[in-house]
Amino acid sequence: MKKMKNIYKISIMLLLIVTACTDNLRDISFADNMALPTDVTALYEITQDNTGAVTITPTASGAVSFNIYFGDATAEPASINQGESVNHIYAEGTYEVKVEALNLSGDIVETIQQLVVSFQAPQNLVAVIENDAAISRKVNITANADFAAMFDFVSGETGVTQPVVSGNIGTTISYQYETAGTYSVKVIARGGAIETTEFAVEFEVTEILAPISSAPSPPNREANDVISIFSDAYTDIADTDFYPNRGQTTLFTAFDLNGDAMLQYNNLNYQDIDIGEEVDASAMEFLHIDIWTPDATTIDIFPLPNGIAAADEKFVTKELVPNQWNSFDIPMSDFTDQGLAVTNLKQFKIVGSGSVFIDNLYFYKVSVISNFNDGLLTNGDFENGSDSWLVGVDDNSAAPVVTNAGNTYYSVNVTNANPSEPYLVNVSQKLEIVAGNTYTLTFDAWSDVNRAIIGGIGLSGGDFSNDSKPVDITTVRATYTLTLSSGSFGAADARVLFDLNGENGLVNIDNVSLNLKVDNLLTNGDFQNGSASWLVGVDDTSAAPVVTDGGNTYYSRNVTNANPSEPYLVNVSQKLEIVEGNTYTLTFDAWSDVNRAIIGGIGLSGGDFSNDSKPVDITTVRATYTLILSSENFGALDARVLFDLNGENGMVNIDDVVLSIN
Repeated sequence: MKKMKNIYKISIMLLLIVTACTDNLRDISFADNMALPTDVTALYEITQDNTGAVTITPTASGAVSFNIYFGDATAEPASINQGESVNHIYAEGTYEVKVEALNLSGDIVETIQQLVVSFQAPQNLVAVIENDAAISRKVNITANADFAAMFDFVSGETGVTQPVVSGNIGTTISYQYETAGTYSVKVIARGGAIETTEFAVEFEVTEILAPISSAPSPPNREANDVISIFSDAYTDIADTDFYPNRGQTTLFTAFDLNGDAMLQYNNLNYQDIDIGEEVDASAMEFLHIDIWTPDATTIDIFPLPNGIAAADEKFVTKELVPNQWNSFDIPMSDFTDQGLAVTNLKQFKIVGSGSVFIDNLYFYKVSVISNFNDGLLTNGDFENGSDSWLVGVDDNSAAPVVTNAGNTYYSVNVTNANPSEPYLVNVSQKLEIVAGNTYTLTFDAWSDVNRAIIGGIGLSGGDFSNDSKPVDITTVRATYTLTLSSGSFGAADARVLFDLNGENGLVNIDNVSLNLKVDNLLTNGDFQNGSASWLVGVDDTSAAPVVTDGGNTYYSRNVTNANPSEPYLVNVSQKLEIVEGNTYTLTFDAWSDVNRAIIGGIGLSGGDFSNDSKPVDITTVRATYTLILSSENFGALDARVLFDLNGENGMVNIDDVVLSIN
């Protein structure tokens, strides 16, 4: 594989030189960071003429080429590019075909598939045709038969080219119908023989018209941080009228899913909700709503003030994906920036078409981290204003802070950036740093633009020796963690530092914590021992999938059939003792091939699966994430650290997982 990787890099370099010979030699280090190919498979197509001629078409996400080992006496594999096929003549028999998928770096992922070549007509055909449990009008088909290599599915629709889909025998294929109804369907098993074998049946394709699973559970929030209109998780405002009939065509039903109450509006054109009392939402940061629909594509959401006038009708439009829960956290600024006053809200209006199910309608603000521990620092959460925080190393200065919705934090706007002198805008706190130690610096940061800052530890004089690293922050408040070393410096008046002058834009910093790097409560948190101690879900007999790339081993899983209502269906965890009443810090690296969310946390591995878990937005860039978690209401010897991944499609890579007690 090493030779293969070098060959690919040389090819890339030659291509770049040929296509841009006047430029400097370009950086090709990106080839070292390519994701491994996933979903490696091959489709067989065998001619039905007793010749044994088979066409093999391999596919994989992230692959550029394939090696096909035919499984017979042929010594050398066939090498083809993505999108190509290879033809091969087989004698009658059963073969193990190996498909190697290669990415641009030359990394290889392989799969082995069985191929049956027979000149007898398929026998003992068993076909299973089922409506998909989660997606309307989707049908899943599985077929098995002796002496068969492939099967076709004939959908029974008029005006549609048949067969509509084909697959290898023994696999499951799917087909999406345009409309529900009863169809005359067929499954046709094929092999190398001219004759085929068919299974025919009248099959009813069904429509899912209501949710079959609950919306995602809202997180625990302090009572002062939420104003709930409709949600089982919080205390709702009493006497709210969810169907004040004003002559509209909308029909209302109180829908119940196994004890989970929802609001069902059919034949929607518009619908009012009269809140039981006037609401002042000016201290809230977001409006949350969960919506499920079988057929609606958009919805307009209006919070309305008491004594509404036409000028007060300010709304936000959200696109809806049918047959799944659509969860929205709408910034209150989306309404207030339109001029809407939110101090005396008394009503909601929703406008759309089709049918919608609504749950978890509430206002909320992000809680200031409770039980905050600033470690070796003083006033790390800035709740005492500028206390202990300086501009640069000036002991007579006071770092600028602001207070918003009861939370105080550092804030400065950089307007004349100079990347060569990032320290010209700087905030720091002096403290003792001992030479030769390793420290963990954790902080929250956000901006009004996407920009970089520098965080670290170092001396406050002399040669200003330091260990500092760039951090890319965004417009969304997030927690960042840096692992820093004082291997070559130390002093009683050293400091934690943030250099901010490298780029223009607002910088907000809060909840800064510095700690000596702690022992990890987990085993094999860096996955260098492969899957050891890491499980799929809570199955003690399972082994979490890992990959090794460039000598580094990490957890890796590609989610292809996401279900936001059941994120735990793709899960990795490690069991360990969680003591009730403690606060823990969970730190980990994560990255993906897309921007997507995952869930990380701690919790029980059985019973009611009590947990404290939080969503984390990961990107295509490897980054470190930190969660502060509480076991206030649960604990067990076989509890666990958990990551639920099935909420969205996309690759999830996780590495360097650390759990520590605060």
